[in-house]
Amino acid sequence: MVTVLIADDNKQITDILAEYSKKEGYEVLVARNGRQALQLFEQQRPDVVLLDVMMPQVDGFAVCREIRRASDTPVIMITARGEDFEKIMGLDTGADDYIVKPFSPAEVMARVRSVLRRIARGEQKDRQVFEQGSLRVDLDNYEVTVGGRPVPLTRKELEILWTLVNAPGRVFSREHLLNALWGQDYYGDSRTVDSHIKRLRAKLDENQHPGWEIKTIWGVGYKFEVTDDAP
Repeated sequence: MVTVLIADDNKQITDILAEYSKKEGYEVLVARNGRQALQLFEQQRPDVVLLDVMMPQVDGFAVCREIRRASDTPVIMITARGEDFEKIMGLDTGADDYIVKPFSPAEVMARVRSVLRRIARGEQKDRQVFEQGSLRVDLDNYEVTVGGRPVPLTRKELEILWTLVNAPGRVFSREHLLNALWGQDYYGDSRTVDSHIKRLRAKLDENQHPGWEIKTIWGVGYKFEVTDDAP
């Protein structure tokens, strides 16, 4: 569950933002001053911070700087004033977005959803994991499963599989795979690729896997194909 930290000394504002956050299905933490905001952040590590600029004890800019020293958690700054210098200062301290009071709570929630989508896209891009139906390929940990069952592959078999699954439908020639995975200085021939593909298929085919296959394109090479019976 997504956790939102709302830091503002105005109870009316925290109450309404908390209500809208809960409607979105988020868990809510509320801080009434900057020091409490930092304490809650350290203890709970929320997924998003809605942070008022003008707070007692520690202001929002200082809170944002402290958060940025320890985390990339999205921070949306909230202030009653809209001068350009405050916007620039907020963004320079590491804020991801900026919204000015008075605001629509629905707009704040839209901003929260937006930063969460950006984070999700970034995490997906960084993760070296592919999933299609029953197949899961985890390049980070060199693990492959079909229907939840581990498939023991050699390093080269996994690298071939990773290359194919990351471009579904694209045909890779034997020469391309050979050069990409063995290097242009390798003195073997394309039959090396055929042998590895044969062993790779045999291991994958020990478990039924409707919905995808490694397909041979005769005279050209191989491709990863999502079939009509994909779940």
